[in-house]
Amino acid sequence: MKADSYKVELIIMRNIVYYILASFSSLLVLFYCLTLTSISRGAGESFAVFLLPLSTHFYWDRASVASIYSVYMVCLGLGSLLSGLSFDKYGPKFNYVVGLGLLSIAYGFLGNFSYIWQFYAFLGVLGGLGAAMVGVIPAQSLVSRWFDKNLGTALSIAYAGQGLGVLIMAPLSQISIDHFGWQLSYKFISYVFIVLLILVCFLPWKKISSGSKNNPRKTKNGKATGGISLREAIHTKTFWGFFFIFCFTAIGIFGISLHVVAYLVFIGYSEVEAAFSFGIAGILNFVGMVLTGLAADRYPRHLVATVSYGLSFMAIFSLALMQVNSSIIFLILFIIGFGLSAGARGPIITTLMAEIFAGKGLASIYGATNLGQGIGAATGAILAGFLFDLTGGYNFGFILCSIFTFCGALLFWVIPEIRNAKI
Repeated sequence: MKADSYKVELIIMRNIVYYILASFSSLLVLFYCLTLTSISRGAGESFAVFLLPLSTHFYWDRASVASIYSVYMVCLGLGSLLSGLSFDKYGPKFNYVVGLGLLSIAYGFLGNFSYIWQFYAFLGVLGGLGAAMVGVIPAQSLVSRWFDKNLGTALSIAYAGQGLGVLIMAPLSQISIDHFGWQLSYKFISYVFIVLLILVCFLPWKKISSGSKNNPRKTKNGKATGGISLREAIHTKTFWGFFFIFCFTAIGIFGISLHVVAYLVFIGYSEVEAAFSFGIAGILNFVGMVLTGLAADRYPRHLVATVSYGLSFMAIFSLALMQVNSSIIFLILFIIGFGLSAGARGPIITTLMAEIFAGKGLASIYGATNLGQGIGAATGAILAGFLFDLTGGYNFGFILCSIFTFCGALLFWVIPEIRNAKI
């Protein structure tokens, strides 16, 4: 009897130790994904801070400078598809090594350029592809292998790296530009990616790519099994529902985010005040994504998304009203609305897709739908800049962003598989 009792206690202790180690490993993977997403996307989104210095230095008009970001977003979207395909075929190590290598090159040479096509090629193409290779596509697939319960919360934390990146990179970039100029500031960003590239080469990728033991999405020999392929997914309404949610929402959000610093300066705020406001929105962006993920684990996803879209509308209207009355109240309403909602639909979508399309094609399918975000972001950014140059103001841009934001919200209600998804 004592021997049996000892064996039972030993088994219990072993299970407790395994659970602690497994939980710790899961948290480390989540932290890793959060860090890489934060820095890679934060560097790209900080272009809003570089917009005015580049325009002033080269005497480029607003639409021309914004077009660099549009190229970046298109390549981010195309890169999302490539990132998903490469992740499913070669595994996560390939993604992170190649992606960080591209980012190191992209940002390392920007300070030496003087022609806009060079910015298209390096910041736009290489920067966009690199950010896609190390961003939310591999993060979603890795996190879904390590978390089962509270998957929405875990994915929202990883996805929130985009907001955290803006919080960190936007103010730091503005301070660096003020002290060292935009050329050296881009050089400093490249040094960060070089250090990360070296560290990534020494991580235990076999363990990281396998996932936790009892997770239904755990891989076999580092590769996922079951589920449907990308080719099969593109014949479903659900796939195209996610694609156009990404696209329409991105037109509305990125038509605002790229130009908000320049807009605040346009209506009378200093460059530091504008960048600081953008950074505060980044803080709330992180909070909003996490709260959205928590809510999506407990309430119907289409209702959570609708509340988030309501906050986006509040932000757009508050920003527009600041032309008439530059009250701090409208600025606060914008920061709260935009900060809590920008990107908050992402955790909902990633959770739904991890559940609906779990298996061998998850990364590829998610990457393909994310192409819609790249197209939408590029469209919104360049149209808002074009309308400013054409009219001398942002009113038509606000109208455009409002229409497409509404279309994105509507799709959460009209696609049955999305509206009726089980919690």
